[in-house]
Amino acid sequence: MDSDQGLFYTILLVGIFLLYSLLRNLNHWIYVNRLGAMKNTLPPGDLGWPLIGNMLSFFRAFKSGKPDSFLGSFTARFGKAPLYRAFLFGKPCIIATSAETCRKVLTDERFGAGWPKSVSDLVGKRGLHGVSNQERKRLRQLIATPVASQEALSIFIDYVDEIARNAFDTWEKTEEPFEFLTEMRKTAFKVMMNIILSDEVTDEKELNRLAHDYTLLSHGLKATPINLPGFAYHRALKARKRLLKTFSASVSKRRMMPKSTEDSKARKDLLTLMMDIQDDEGTRLSDDEIVDLIIIFLIAGHESSGHAVTWTIIFLQEHPEVLQKAKEEQEELVKQRENPAARLTYNEVRQMKYLQKVILETLRLVNLSFALFREAKSDINMNGYTIPKGWRVLPWIRSVHFDPENHENPMDFNPSRLEGEKVKLGTLIPFGAGSRLCPGADLAKLEVSVFLHYFLLNYRLERVNPKSGVEYLPATRPADKCLAKIKKLSYA
Repeated sequence: MDSDQGLFYTILLVGIFLLYSLLRNLNHWIYVNRLGAMKNTLPPGDLGWPLIGNMLSFFRAFKSGKPDSFLGSFTARFGKAPLYRAFLFGKPCIIATSAETCRKVLTDERFGAGWPKSVSDLVGKRGLHGVSNQERKRLRQLIATPVASQEALSIFIDYVDEIARNAFDTWEKTEEPFEFLTEMRKTAFKVMMNIILSDEVTDEKELNRLAHDYTLLSHGLKATPINLPGFAYHRALKARKRLLKTFSASVSKRRMMPKSTEDSKARKDLLTLMMDIQDDEGTRLSDDEIVDLIIIFLIAGHESSGHAVTWTIIFLQEHPEVLQKAKEEQEELVKQRENPAARLTYNEVRQMKYLQKVILETLRLVNLSFALFREAKSDINMNGYTIPKGWRVLPWIRSVHFDPENHENPMDFNPSRLEGEKVKLGTLIPFGAGSRLCPGADLAKLEVSVFLHYFLLNYRLERVNPKSGVEYLPATRPADKCLAKIKKLSYA
């Protein structure tokens, strides 16, 4: 009996070992062995477990509050390298870790958009995320003027200015502590709704409903793509349908509005500009393209801007010397006005040289996006390694921004590091780089600058939990969402 039991346990252990080996190497056999001799020049790394790849270690690192331990495990196992291979978000991929390799990936046209299908399904296949390089160039040409021109930004600043003033006035009168990040995101959403649709949506309940749907959509972008009730991705898809219905109705309403009416002539919002613009061949944006672009702009405009304002104010309060220097710059702008009570202008924002460094340093340190997504359109040799056609490529922004070879004492908040010629090419990429550089980057910085202008001149932040921890998914944020009070400065 003892001999039979021993044989049984031996067979069981051998079976477990063989099953483990099979599962542990299945992705390698499926995706690597078929590459032939090319597999010998792949970057170091491993493809993890079948189906899930390296996602368990990814979520474990980011949800434990130690996001850089994910890439650190690759460095510990395979040594420091500019590229690693892994299996993330449902596909084999190459992680680009150095400033040089990230810059190459972001500027080389052999790499196209590589967002997971789940992301394209949520943000739309007719926007900037899900189209070919050629189609992307066409879209960028068409939206450059409505989104990033000086004329457009000079119009949009009035929407931002009024809402920012009213928001701070309301927050200052709120006696109980509130989640500043939550309120800032709601306010940033209201800003973007006004920029896109001017006063078309004014009902507070409707704005809150749309903002809630956008929150669901944003959470779904970084969730496991399981389309079943109860899962974040399922809720995100349903939210997208509701948003599509709302914005499609707005576009149809504008199409039917006679251009000769006073209301039509007076409208100067992003929707009007996108509907009127045409390329050199006279081609205009289709209604479906406009709706998908609206969804993309709103995601970026209220998520990134809301977080950027919150984090910048937190860092300013924690670094009085930086706050004072930024404040003096804003006070000097006001002194130069004929009317000190006049609204902020776009030309004044362009003069905020130091504040722009403060904002960029915040984005470097916070890393609202841990990586970008590209895909190799052909077999590509880079730094002596092969990137196979069809593999996803992830320029890992965190590794670039936190590399001490790129930024001295990278974990310190130090806007002065961005002065002069101290920034090496490709070492600061919060908005990406190359032809896929975020088209709304200037609009986002404008929005953040306006809010910071009024904060620096008139207010201070009093956090309830100044030592609150940080959460990294779906975006980097204080664990308590910056529970705080806004106080008016005594001399303001």
